Amino acid sequence: REHPRWGASNTALARWLPPAYEDGLSQPRGWDPSVLYNGVHLPLVREVTRKIIHVSNEAVTEDNLYSDIIMVWGQYVDHDIAFTPQSTSRTTFLNGMECQMTCEKQNPCFPIKVTTNDTLSARIDCLPFYRSSPACSTGDHGILFGNLSALNPRQQINGLTSFLDASTVYGSTPAMEKKLRNLTSKEGLLRVNIKYYDNHREYLPFTDRVPSPCAQESNASRGERIECFMAGDSRSSEVTSLAAMHTLWLREHNRLARALKNINGHWTAETVYQEARKIVGALHQIITLRDYIPKIIGPDAFNLYIGLYTGYDPTMNPTVSNVFSTAAFRFGHATIQPIVRRLNAQYLDDPELPNLLLHEVFFSPWRLIKEGGLDPLLRGLLAHPAKLQVQDQLLNEELTEKLFVLSNNGSLDLSSLNLQRGRDHGLPGYNDWREFCGLPKLETQTDLNAVITNHNVTEKIMELYHNPSNIDVWLGGLVEDLLPGARTGPLFACIIGKQMKALRDGDRFWWENDNVFTEAQKHELKKHSLSRVICDNTGISEVPADAFQLGKFPQDFKHCDNIPGMNLEAWQEFYQEEEICGTPNSVENGDFVYCSEFGISTLTYSCRYGFQLQGEEQLTCTSKGWNFEAPVCIGI
Repeated sequence: REHPRWGASNTALARWLPPAYEDGLSQPRGWDPSVLYNGVHLPLVREVTRKIIHVSNEAVTEDNLYSDIIMVWGQYVDHDIAFTPQSTSRTTFLNGMECQMTCEKQNPCFPIKVTTNDTLSARIDCLPFYRSSPACSTGDHGILFGNLSALNPRQQINGLTSFLDASTVYGSTPAMEKKLRNLTSKEGLLRVNIKYYDNHREYLPFTDRVPSPCAQESNASRGERIECFMAGDSRSSEVTSLAAMHTLWLREHNRLARALKNINGHWTAETVYQEARKIVGALHQIITLRDYIPKIIGPDAFNLYIGLYTGYDPTMNPTVSNVFSTAAFRFGHATIQPIVRRLNAQYLDDPELPNLLLHEVFFSPWRLIKEGGLDPLLRGLLAHPAKLQVQDQLLNEELTEKLFVLSNNGSLDLSSLNLQRGRDHGLPGYNDWREFCGLPKLETQTDLNAVITNHNVTEKIMELYHNPSNIDVWLGGLVEDLLPGARTGPLFACIIGKQMKALRDGDRFWWENDNVFTEAQKHELKKHSLSRVICDNTGISEVPADAFQLGKFPQDFKHCDNIPGMNLEAWQEFYQEEEICGTPNSVENGDFVYCSEFGISTLTYSCRYGFQLQGEEQLTCTSKGWNFEAPVCIGI
């Protein structure tokens, strides 16, 4: 309440260290070829990718502990807490040239230079790159507002609410939330697809911006277009596994809403919607902090950086930090399998549904709808290992050579985009962040060898960067030896840990905070899991107890009957009929919340949008009945 903009959508990402721009204000490192860093030039990001990061699709070491769905959850959660919008201008500010067509560095273009012998870009000697939009009155935009100073360097925007609040399901602005809701249903439902169903189960609605830029099946008829999906986050159609996760939670909201309306028939659609949303938000928080993060940063870092929950801390700023979203949480890019697998009900390969290469599922919702729906895809994610991040096997060619991004006709390279984005955002170098985390600074190749076991890799890094302080933070964090019981090294475990603590302790509506849920409700929520959500919302009947743990089918899978879940009776409202006051009066075009605490019953009334309350907002039960008449809601 003291800081209403903390964690709000469309505000600047947090800076945990001051930005490192070439001109101290907004120019990315590596912009001006005459500037040296520790006596040398920074390497071109595409060279770093080709020499250190890129490997063929065959070079995959599988994770022996975790399933592919752990990677999907990471991407999904990332899309709940951060999205950095790029410049809305598609042409350079000075001469109106398209960033696609020019290799000149002119805002907002910061093209990725490509060397002559590069396979990726035969037609042009750079890959297009749009700088992230600056937050108002930061960087060189300050000129417009007359407050230009090096003290106001360029900042980037988070377009989403920072909080872990299921904004992937409900959106990050009131306008988006309104588009996602079915406002005519009595049960507080979310909108669903009216054209297609998945064995009577719901799909996400299509976007209303048609024709949308999503890929179409090559032999589909003209009228049979399958558009991009519409969900709380704009990237839901990026890959089919992500679309499946969004779909799963759409179904879970509607399942909860129908069940809540069933046990509380007197609840209005608005109350049902908000209560279902509150549960869905809590489940996102539980699955992330209880089941996901400890596996990523390991038990020691979890205890060190996050620890036990002690309640809401109003001094803790929950805003997502720039280094977290631009570097540390992108560790997951090194855990992506280049192959997408779909399995039948026996968890076996299905000749009808062959393996696909990752680039075949980019922005292709038709593959979900036309090729078997959610179940085969989710079974493939549950029964197959994630890719293990190995120092000399970081990103496969599916991501470095075949990345398909909607705004670009050619192929892009995720690794080079990540490195260039770090420079675009003015992220300080690897050693600055190690010092921030209280880790020793690395001065020499020998120092580097102490944190990176594979000395071929340190050698290549030193050849390109010459000084460990010049290393881009995403690369440095990515190549560190993994901590025991973790899937990240010490630097990323620190940054991810600190961010998760801020998101938990700085959230007034965190599910464990006092007076958010009753003790009985918290007890029920704890029983739930991602496996249970899959059981409740798909045709899958056998799942692992923990969806993220890799198991062999059938021995390590359990029947859904044996997967615990919450009992919604903890959400049932009872009116004590024996009370003097009797059943409260419902009000037309309005809503009331009934609350009984310490033997005192109160009713709090509110009116729907477009109506105004006349009369008393709060009624209390006395020995003579309700102390006031029920109010009325009149049209404004």
